[in-house]
Amino acid sequence: MKIGIIICERYKNCAGGKCFRAMNNREGAFDIYDKNKSLEIVGYTSCGGCPGGNIEYAPEEMIKNGVEAIHFATGFVVGYPPCPHIAYFKNFIESQYHIPVVVGTHPIPQKYYIEHSRLKTWNSKEWQEIIKTTLCNEEIRKSYD
Repeated sequence: MKIGIIICERYKNCAGGKCFRAMNNREGAFDIYDKNKSLEIVGYTSCGGCPGGNIEYAPEEMIKNGVEAIHFATGFVVGYPPCPHIAYFKNFIESQYHIPVVVGTHPIPQKYYIEHSRLKTWNSKEWQEIIKTTLCNEEIRKSYD
């Protein structure tokens, strides 16, 4: 399975370590994939900065490289504030490119979970749906701090 990852521009210097670890361990949003099948990252880029100019073009290049699914990195949901365009980006890519988009990569680190809980960032039904693939249990969240 070939995967593309799009990260939030705020984290453009991120080396991707937590994303790659989660992929290898099938944790967070990667737990949807069979552990007996290989996953390969064939595209990794940022959204291009608000309001996501690269969202329009990056998926096309990723698809040319064989991408079968695109993941939005967990930074989209744990940033302060989380990306306000995430649902639109997901809908656009799925509609325009006919490829599944998964929100999230690595599990939400516990320190972000605690602060966003205090801020009530994810209390809405929409945000609960968005973060469900990366929420995990406390033990796993702590291991990603």
